[in-house]
Amino acid sequence: MRRGLLVVALALALPVGAQNATSPPKPRTPQQIIDAAPASAWRTLDPANTLYLELASGRVIIELAPGFAPEHVANIKTMAKGSFWDGLTIYRSQDNFVVQFGDAEGEEAGKAKPYPAGTRTHLPAEFTRSATGVPFDRLPDVDGWAPQVGFADGFPVGRNPQTGQMWIAHCYGVVGAGRNNAPDSSIGAELYAVIGQAPRALDHQLTVVGRVVQGMELLSVIPRGPAPMGFYTDPALRTPILSIKLASEVPVAQRTPLQLLRTDSQAFIDATEARRNRKDDFYTQPPGHIDLCGVPLPVRTPPAP
Repeated sequence: MRRGLLVVALALALPVGAQNATSPPKPRTPQQIIDAAPASAWRTLDPANTLYLELASGRVIIELAPGFAPEHVANIKTMAKGSFWDGLTIYRSQDNFVVQFGDAEGEEAGKAKPYPAGTRTHLPAEFTRSATGVPFDRLPDVDGWAPQVGFADGFPVGRNPQTGQMWIAHCYGVVGAGRNNAPDSSIGAELYAVIGQAPRALDHQLTVVGRVVQGMELLSVIPRGPAPMGFYTDPALRTPILSIKLASEVPVAQRTPLQLLRTDSQAFIDATEARRNRKDDFYTQPPGHIDLCGVPLPVRTPPAP
């Protein structure tokens, strides 16, 4: 009897944590992993490769991809420095697909806005790039649109080891250059952003020039245009563009400082795994798989020094 009392007394005297020492710790959530990421896991958005799309509702920030579409990106920079898009519009909003912006009268003689000096009016199609020597943070998951998927230069990409090519996947937020039927008919003047379910059938069919890293909510709420393709028949329904500028051309005090989680960081790898195999109280069975376009790239405002 005394021995039993002694055991109980010892148990009561132990800290609560010691009594539950055999209970496994709860897995960290993706957000907890991201919040704990060290400073070295983050990269600062390069203002020389960042566009600010200014709308009355706010700023949309686009990271350009010169590694994938160098000639289109160079042309876009020329047009942005020449204020080409200032005063033009978002003239298309197709449900579950894209918004498109540029010169709605660009193909009508006498109405098209002139291109700034230095703009090239013919570019090669830049649907893919060579994968040779390009660091590739591969995902182990199976994909229906590419033999391999992962991230390169921080962008979601497909890669084909047989052809030696890679390309940016058409995930939510990706920005591409609109074209006509001819593969080399885009110059970057007419751009689109994916606002719907990832249209991966467009992979390596159009030149992708970047992706939105902040402000997608400003594009996704734009009222949809009429069927079948979302082009507004009433010009009054178009969304005016105040300006599109390179961040490097904007005074430092007016820039939006952003950092993106490096896709080769352990924090990104761990957060992706936490999404692939969710083990919280809601999920009854870990999915065991994640889609390339289901892997968000975390963005944050740099912490104060």
